[in-house]
Amino acid sequence: MTCPMTIQYRIAPADLSGHYFDVTLTIALPDPAGQVLWLPVWIPGSYLVREFARHIVTLTASADGAPVGLTKLDKHRWQAAPVAGPLVVEYRVYAFDLSVRGAYLDDTRGFFNGTAVLLAVAGQEDRPCRIKLVAPKGKAYRDWRVATSLTPDGAEPGGFGHYRAANYDELIDHPVELGEFTSDTFKACGVPHQIVIAGRHRADLKRLKRDLKKICEYQIRLFGEPAPFQRYVFMTMVTGDGYGGLEHRASTALMAARDDLPRAQDTDIRPGYRQYLGLCSHEYFHSWNVKRIKPAAYAPYDLHREAYTRLLWAFEGITSYYDDLTLRRAGLISEASYLELLAQTMTQVQRGAGRLKQTLEEASLDAWVKYYRQDENSPNALVSYYTKGALAAASLDLTIRLRSDGQRSLDDVMRALWLRYGRDFDARGQGVPEDEWERVASEAAGLDLADFFAQALRGTGELPLAGLLREFGVDSQLRPMAGGADKGGWKDLAPNGAGNSLGARVTAEAGGVKLTHVLEGGAAHAAGLSAGDVLVAIDGLRVNAGNLDGHLGSWPAGSRVGIHAFRRDELIERELVLASATADTWGLRLLDTAEAAMLARRRGWLGGA
Repeated sequence: MTCPMTIQYRIAPADLSGHYFDVTLTIALPDPAGQVLWLPVWIPGSYLVREFARHIVTLTASADGAPVGLTKLDKHRWQAAPVAGPLVVEYRVYAFDLSVRGAYLDDTRGFFNGTAVLLAVAGQEDRPCRIKLVAPKGKAYRDWRVATSLTPDGAEPGGFGHYRAANYDELIDHPVELGEFTSDTFKACGVPHQIVIAGRHRADLKRLKRDLKKICEYQIRLFGEPAPFQRYVFMTMVTGDGYGGLEHRASTALMAARDDLPRAQDTDIRPGYRQYLGLCSHEYFHSWNVKRIKPAAYAPYDLHREAYTRLLWAFEGITSYYDDLTLRRAGLISEASYLELLAQTMTQVQRGAGRLKQTLEEASLDAWVKYYRQDENSPNALVSYYTKGALAAASLDLTIRLRSDGQRSLDDVMRALWLRYGRDFDARGQGVPEDEWERVASEAAGLDLADFFAQALRGTGELPLAGLLREFGVDSQLRPMAGGADKGGWKDLAPNGAGNSLGARVTAEAGGVKLTHVLEGGAAHAAGLSAGDVLVAIDGLRVNAGNLDGHLGSWPAGSRVGIHAFRRDELIERELVLASATADTWGLRLLDTAEAAMLARRRGWLGGA
């Protein structure tokens, strides 16, 4: 029997071709002054106001079978006329967002985050919730199943039916996958884990289970058993070229390219699969770092408006550091493979002039208006708290290891934060104050790290990572980019020099090459070219994505050549002064002449014999 205090939801795929969910919300004891209902404007983990309420297309209310008036108060809130109850609210939600952040429905699959479809009952958000998941009607859908980390409340495993949550915050933190999908399970440190893959694929689930188990067990043991959940679900939507993920307290929603999943014939870890494992590792690490160790600004989340913190570098950047590092420490990739990934992250940061203008704290605070709203000038104006945050985390880890003679590390900092803020978060609800993270780090490391934090978090100078890496037996190389596909990594430099650079990011375009970003101070900038221009000829010769590098390399640096481009539908002519490619690409490799002390430090950092 359901407690009358419980908030009741029913959600059903109603019109699969039209992409509509129908939701019924029943409130046994509505506010006698008129119950207010609201839908979040953003989803935790993705720091952009997304206005989910815009997808509600119809909304009605009734009590004892009689209509109840509804007044819309603002963009995401409604108020019902006063009634004694129970109040029944019925509404239809359009669901055609294929990302991991919203809701999606068609005749092959359904998916939703509660933030996108489940109205909150104002003043009753702390009351228990019960949700009934209803199967779509028709024989074509008889094999549809359910995947979610919600707690069953009568529903069979993988089945439609009733599930429960302690409150609204918990309810919306368990995404739901509906449809025909591949599923398998494994245990990590005794905890059941489920793998769910929707979409056509040829994945080797045996290989995937084995590799994910290593990732999960490493991270559980890093923070200390037991894991902070009773079961966990990895749910992946497979597409031709998808990529992305969003963390939740006991699951993650992922998107991956079909070819990035492991195949039965693979004998090693291909770059695409390595990237997918890194994504799984990233979202899993968030189970500790941001879902339970979280900024005070997110304890609790204010889903009516933006929630500002200067600490995103610590929650996203540090997680981005540990995601690939876990692959190495868990024995899935070699030291050289890990260093290639680290060099690629260093390269991403190096190639943006924004790193010299925006601090990590500013990047964290401005996530809502800059990082999640990037435009053609973003590389010149901002730095990512993911990538530079990961490099700051690496620098912090190596600094602590070096200054403490290997006795302490960033691992100790994360465990201290876990014990102080994360382990008991569900009971205490205490987040990390803005000025507390650095204090805990210095205390856990047994070091005064004020100088490091001033430079890394509140300065725009270069991080000391390359010099630190050398102390760990890693040689670094800063070189020019070797073509448009060069993402970073060690290369033997060509004897004829670096070649010339357009100073722009480009993409293939019919009839030419489209400039997506013009980099500050580069040749394209000096020539007066703009993002959106389509370069069609250099020195009177047709240009395309395949021959651009060859054209640019046909003259010595300093040469002046005529170029033609289309700006909108108007042909423009400019003079391009060719400039040598700048050194913006990092490579890392193991130092052949590393001393014994360096090797010992490196083993302590990366693991291995």
